[in-house]
Amino acid sequence: MASLSQRWYQGHPLLWLLWPLSMLFALLSAARRLAYRLNIIPVTSVTADVIVVGNISVGGNGKTPLVIALASHFREKGRRVGILSRGYGGNNSTFPRQVLPGDDARDVGDEPLLMATRTGVPVVIDPKRARGARFLVDSLQCDIIICDDGLQHYALARDAEVVVMDERRWGSGHLLPMGPLREGRWRLNKVDAVVHNTARDEGPYLPQITSMQVSMHLEAGRAINVKYPQQTAPVSELHSEPVTALAGIGNPDRFFRQLETMGLAADEQIRFNDHHVFSREDIPQGRVIMTEKDAVKVTALAHDDCWFLPVTAALPTDFYTHIASVLENASHKGR
Repeated sequence: MASLSQRWYQGHPLLWLLWPLSMLFALLSAARRLAYRLNIIPVTSVTADVIVVGNISVGGNGKTPLVIALASHFREKGRRVGILSRGYGGNNSTFPRQVLPGDDARDVGDEPLLMATRTGVPVVIDPKRARGARFLVDSLQCDIIICDDGLQHYALARDAEVVVMDERRWGSGHLLPMGPLREGRWRLNKVDAVVHNTARDEGPYLPQITSMQVSMHLEAGRAINVKYPQQTAPVSELHSEPVTALAGIGNPDRFFRQLETMGLAADEQIRFNDHHVFSREDIPQGRVIMTEKDAVKVTALAHDDCWFLPVTAALPTDFYTHIASVLENASHKGR
């Protein structure tokens, strides 16, 4: 039986029963935005540049690879980069907390751990993003902060907003709970860039969106052994024996399709919920390939034939140029 989230994208007439709740959600969201705009609810500004990478829908759209790409880009430019995340999926209760590569994903969350491992820049988790941002500036001397998610977290002022969309876009086009949207599609025209997470440059882009639109491609490298990271192999060569592909991300089918384009049609596909907490029983025997986000959670559980596929976000140069220009012209710090 299809879940509610699947119905958002497949459609179902019974979703209209949730329309009154969606209207209530819209009213409350509008009142909340107005309260921040009128400073009835205070907004915190920090001295660092703040880039928010988020989306208008729930679920995984590819934000983490984009955050990693932005962090790497600005670090190469000599900026003191920090990443701020809510730490969803972790059990940590003391905030703010800096995430280190050796931490346990069960404590800090899978995405923050992945970002800390891949980027080498300070990663801080805190559900109160304003507090976490101050920690990055005051204690870790960051001069630019990239927020993983948090587009609707208006308590923290921001200089640039980037929305990530995948091929599912906005599903039914309705707000929660009738559809997957946290905010209406109008919000896409208020951000600085819309990044389409696609397998190819699909163009032309959506004509109703006036913000900058670019394509992001996730370029995969060689498969890496989870238990022995020094061992790598071309993905297509893993199929010398039966392979099980597993994914506990927001859109597992995207991962499975990517494997197929690389010459690996898995003999079995296993789907888990996003941020799934793995047990040893979840890892099948035999050859297994998974996402890098899943790999950081199963290091202690993996057997010798578990592999993961690292991906790197590729974006056009003019995207980075545009974001740098937006930051240069930012006004909320009085520049």
